[in-house]
Amino acid sequence: MISKPKNRKGITMDLKQLQEQLGNVFEEFKKARDAFHEEKEKLGDATQETKNLVTKLNEKMDELKSRIDELETKANRPFMPGGENGKSKQNQMTPEQKAAFFKFIREGKSGMTPEERKALVQDSAGEILVPEALDNEIVRELPKITIARQLAQVRTTTSNRQRRRSLNEVKVVWGKLETGIGAQWAEGESDLVPDEEYIYVEDVFGWTTIGEDELEDSDQNLEAYLSDSYARAFAEAEDTAMFVGTGHANGQPEGILNSAVPTFNAGQVGAVNADDFIKLPYQVKAQYRRNGAYVVNSQTELALRLLKDGNQQYLWQPSLIAGKPATFNGYPIYTQDDIPTLRATGTEAKVAVFGDFYQGYRILNRNGGSIKRLEEKFIEQGLVGFRYKRRVGGGVIRPDALVILKVPSA
Repeated sequence: MISKPKNRKGITMDLKQLQEQLGNVFEEFKKARDAFHEEKEKLGDATQETKNLVTKLNEKMDELKSRIDELETKANRPFMPGGENGKSKQNQMTPEQKAAFFKFIREGKSGMTPEERKALVQDSAGEILVPEALDNEIVRELPKITIARQLAQVRTTTSNRQRRRSLNEVKVVWGKLETGIGAQWAEGESDLVPDEEYIYVEDVFGWTTIGEDELEDSDQNLEAYLSDSYARAFAEAEDTAMFVGTGHANGQPEGILNSAVPTFNAGQVGAVNADDFIKLPYQVKAQYRRNGAYVVNSQTELALRLLKDGNQQYLWQPSLIAGKPATFNGYPIYTQDDIPTLRATGTEAKVAVFGDFYQGYRILNRNGGSIKRLEEKFIEQGLVGFRYKRRVGGGVIRPDALVILKVPSA
């Protein structure tokens, strides 16, 4: 059966304790990495004992960060099974819609009366459209779990594709048209030429199975189970697509690493240093740098924790504030493990992305999701399968708002 979640007050108390623990571990980590650098300077390399301590404290910080992220997701979730006083204020459905949908989930169409079937809405393929309230709940969960919808611009569309930019960028000039002072009208006129490149909407599917016993549980618990299961799976899929998606030809969104985003070469083969990451923000225009963020593989972030600037100050700092990411070189840093890690000398790798992701990347939502009940596929295991489908697109809209750090080959 689905377990009852901890209440919001309990989650907040746990968060505070974990953040205090993270602060204490970080202080220990600073001492350990200072010892690491001192030993390297004096002995040529750090002792194994110091290396082990740095590794241990790194792993402890990662563990605490993961637990904090998980609790923050729960604390920020607008819908909780039963809500306050046994009612959900955030996810209301009409009684007929709710009863019909969850009867379909439990028994399929064969167990429904004609009146109940009329309350279900089907798409052209005969799949059941998910009630708007539940579908919205899944969408609301997405940006809390992973990073794509935290960083990118999200739009809703009713078509299968959308122009990357419908018109050229706005051109601004100073002047007074009435008196002829300063610039004139023609100097500020846009060419108004449509861009012929498109972001396409793709199909993405998610599968889950529910035990026959759990299907007898309350509507609220089933709703929470479905929204949580699908939101986590789709958030991971969107994160992957945002960075390494291979484009419309393969039925996927366009990933940043496979797009026209410019690259900046690290200063050496097979490795990165502090200078590479300090220089990276200056490869984009100032207006994009102001809201810039780094995204790297978690193993790359692990390496960044030991880097110092020219004043011997550590560039990586953990966040001790709920909902805020760690920073590197004063900018937020996020991890996405589909981005490559550093590889052996002689091979090329795109190891980091920096920029204003809101201005540089767009995610498209089209309509709502649909669900299909699969009764026979898992019958021997005592399970019922459900396939949830959404229509989502994604692509780079301003390549110059982003830059990729590339470690060159020999």
